[in-house]
Amino acid sequence: MFIIPSIQKAWVSFAVTICALLMISWSSAQIKDPVKWKTTVQTIDQETFDLILTGTIEPHWHVYSQFTPEGGSLPAELTWTPTTESIKYIGKTKESPYIKKHNVDFDVDEYFFENKVVFTQRIKRLQPSITEIKVKIDYQACKESCTNLKKTFVFKLPVASTEMAAQAVTNVDTVAATTLEAEKQVAQPKEQTVVSKSTELSSEKEASSSKGLWALFWWSFLGGFTALLTPCVFPMIPMTVSYFTKRNEKRAQGIQQALWYGLSIIILYVLLGWAVTAIFGADALNALSTNPWFNLIFFVILIVFACSFLGAFELVLPYSWSNKIDQKAEKGGVIGILFMALALAIVSFSCTGPIVGTLLVEAASMGGISPLVGMLGFSTALALPFMLFALFPGWLASLPQSGGWLNTVKVSLGFLELALAFKFLSTADLVLQLHLVEREVFLALWIAIFGAWTLYLFGKIKTAHDSQVMHLSVGRLLLAMLVLSFTIYLIPGLFGAPLKLISGFPPPDHYSESSGFLGKATSSAAELPEGAEKGPLGLTVFTDYTQGMSYAKKVHKPALIDFTGYGCQNCRRMESNVWSLPEIKQILANEVIVISLYVDNKKPLPADKQYVSKVTGNTIETVGDQWTEMIITRYKANSQPYYVLLDEQEKTLTSQSISVASGGEFQHWLDQGIQAFKRK
Repeated sequence: MFIIPSIQKAWVSFAVTICALLMISWSSAQIKDPVKWKTTVQTIDQETFDLILTGTIEPHWHVYSQFTPEGGSLPAELTWTPTTESIKYIGKTKESPYIKKHNVDFDVDEYFFENKVVFTQRIKRLQPSITEIKVKIDYQACKESCTNLKKTFVFKLPVASTEMAAQAVTNVDTVAATTLEAEKQVAQPKEQTVVSKSTELSSEKEASSSKGLWALFWWSFLGGFTALLTPCVFPMIPMTVSYFTKRNEKRAQGIQQALWYGLSIIILYVLLGWAVTAIFGADALNALSTNPWFNLIFFVILIVFACSFLGAFELVLPYSWSNKIDQKAEKGGVIGILFMALALAIVSFSCTGPIVGTLLVEAASMGGISPLVGMLGFSTALALPFMLFALFPGWLASLPQSGGWLNTVKVSLGFLELALAFKFLSTADLVLQLHLVEREVFLALWIAIFGAWTLYLFGKIKTAHDSQVMHLSVGRLLLAMLVLSFTIYLIPGLFGAPLKLISGFPPPDHYSESSGFLGKATSSAAELPEGAEKGPLGLTVFTDYTQGMSYAKKVHKPALIDFTGYGCQNCRRMESNVWSLPEIKQILANEVIVISLYVDNKKPLPADKQYVSKVTGNTIETVGDQWTEMIITRYKANSQPYYVLLDEQEKTLTSQSISVASGGEFQHWLDQGIQAFKRK
């Protein structure tokens, strides 16, 4: 924060000059531009060029991909001109590899770049007279807060010449056609000072893809361990280990063969993961997570797996396969042991197949080498007992006897498969915006599934392959109580409870039939003022500045200007974590008029209201452009969320505006502004 020393002497003119300089410096510190751009023209042949736009991103900031799914943060948009017949654009604009992470606030996977981003567009010049290509990029950069930026760059093409075909010239020319005067001052941006002692609600850095792979590995490892406890695999452990330890006179040789057997299991499943990765490719796998049709296919597949686990039918591979594999395994040696591992995979397919299929579906949605990592984790857990019991055969005596509990494990997996299936159905419904599986419907399905699982564990429901339950074991009783507790936990979610334990699984709060507890309306629709609507948490808000200020003057209340965005993650977190606090929600509902201005609102302005900004040079074409222009020109800021309190003369009521803050800081800031309003 800049501190202006008190002036005690009569050098008034000098003091005014100093204050003005400090205000200019303070204002420029509000404008954030964490990305530095460079344009490059790379010649392919005489009339074909690659136009490369490279952005260097400051540490801890990230910029969103063109392809980040709808419902999350604002994607980058590149508009190329001219669009006439003078230029042919070859394919879509390509971009460098992005990072993918699930955003629990929006319940959607997001794609973004850190440190550097490269956009490449190949063009073919059809008219030699064309020497310039323009690109307008509209993008969002985020750290603690998000900044919406719009810039235009010019690419200078080499003059057409017959000698061009023999050259490979790289021409670097960066021209920012529309930049803010203030943007020129942010080459070394200073820390934003609008928030006093700002407490970061979400300053943690986005998890890297490597952390995601480690998480996948351990979840897959857990899946492999679960597969061990199924009727198809568990009885095979003592049989297989005894086979290796007793067939060889030398114990060391038996251990060696058992270790090779376990390693063979790992090799087979890793090869399966590699095959999935090689067949589909990383880009295609990334698309699976948001493609509604693939999600519907996954839903059907998991329903089939669930029915199999619940006892409707057995998923088995052709018996001819297992017979041929058994013949190969009898040959002995290293190759024979490899075929023994393959025989295990085939024989146990009815139990392991659904688990492997589910893991591959989940891994495929992550893209890259995720299927390979997933199969490595699964097969490691599956192979480990065969290796350990071969090394320590005495442990075999400690294994529990096979029995009905194995089928209980299998049926329990069926309930879990069924619950997971509806997650994929929900994703497809969200993408298609069909509103068939809204939040209440999803939770009702989960309550029914986990409720039925609870009754099964208590012995009130039986499947075709269950044995008679004379009494409940301690383990089964504890599991039944755990599932019952989870079922009860889900019930308040039907009425709007946030259910943070399963954040990211159900549809988001706004995708529901009602606004629920947190969004309980503060007034009926009939009582809404003209131009107002129901906003976050059911609060009455205006989305037009003029209408909102007019109403604030009419009712003699201060106006809270909320510069926000549909794709602003930190705005949603402020609303859910800070605005939702009872004492703050009461203030927002009764003591101020909330005016929410969405800077990423793409609704076009009427033609007669579009103009070119004299300050920024940008063309104000949309409603969002209008609010972006306002926050920049009036408040010298361009990040969201950004809050300002105004009086009836549209003057600020506090010495500082505020952005991301804790509940206590935000309430203190509101109280200061309201008290200042009352003193006027």
